Amino acid sequence: MLNILDRAAGRRADTFLSMRFPTWSRSTFAKWIKEGLVQSDDRALKPSSVLRLGETLRIWSPGIAPTEGPPPMPQIVFEDEWLLAVDKPPGLLVHPVGQKFAWALIGLVREARPGVRIDLSHRLDRETSGVVLLTKHEDANRAMKDAFMGRRVKKTYLAVVRGVVPWESRTVDAPLGHARGSEVQLRRGEDPLGDSALTEVRVLVRAAAHTLVECMPHTGRTHQIRAHLEIAGFPILGDKLYGQPDDVFLEMLDHGPTERVRAMIGFPRHALHAHALAFPHPHTGQMVKIRAALPADMQAIVDGAEPRWEGDGAEVEGDETAEE
Repeated sequence: MLNILDRAAGRRADTFLSMRFPTWSRSTFAKWIKEGLVQSDDRALKPSSVLRLGETLRIWSPGIAPTEGPPPMPQIVFEDEWLLAVDKPPGLLVHPVGQKFAWALIGLVREARPGVRIDLSHRLDRETSGVVLLTKHEDANRAMKDAFMGRRVKKTYLAVVRGVVPWESRTVDAPLGHARGSEVQLRRGEDPLGDSALTEVRVLVRAAAHTLVECMPHTGRTHQIRAHLEIAGFPILGDKLYGQPDDVFLEMLDHGPTERVRAMIGFPRHALHAHALAFPHPHTGQMVKIRAALPADMQAIVDGAEPRWEGDGAEVEGDETAEE
């Protein structure tokens, strides 16, 4: 399922699709449209059809459409006439990206609420679990995006970090830019000339070799919590990018979760959970607080279990922009 946004509205269907998925030519998409492998929810689609803002395209073309059925709809943790929030499990994309569609949160919620305009207010990356807030009206979406941009949304994360943290609380005030000396452009690190970034960290539970910490970011920089915990000396368990040498991430990127990568990382995803959001309601102005409990994989470590890596479900960084 592909939702037509501003940058696509006004383009021919076959032209836009060949730009969005450059592995396939415009003539291939024209053929697929004629065969019914690309359809619009609103009308009969032709290769020459001019796409409309808000229109939804459904793609069954081989090599793009998912080959397996959809995963279960995530648990809804809040819903009213204007808003809907879910507890996103780790491993689920918020929005489809890349050259091949995987099932994503936005599509699952739209399928569950047909006839309702469902839009994202913010994003989490694939590996991060927890609260994702969506809206059910255009005005509510505009208001919530303004609230996130204006830092009127209080975000609380939980993370399982490597090692036993000796202090009770700490404020990490470290501007972030590209990590100096890193081969990985995506990697962030402390940079006096970078973007200001501040995170409050508080210890909740100490286990034998790990610590559960609560993180409250006061800014919204990419990878902020992960980079700040590395700077504090306690990187997140399972992080492929932070707390590891560059070559571990590059090996994962090139070869997948090799034996060495698994041994170095120790867990199939970074153990970060978006625990709570607090914000003024876009319609009433009253404060709303939404929570999602710690997921089972992180809770088990807090309870004393040894971290385990089962299966090959972990993904490499960069599949979508994080909102951390």
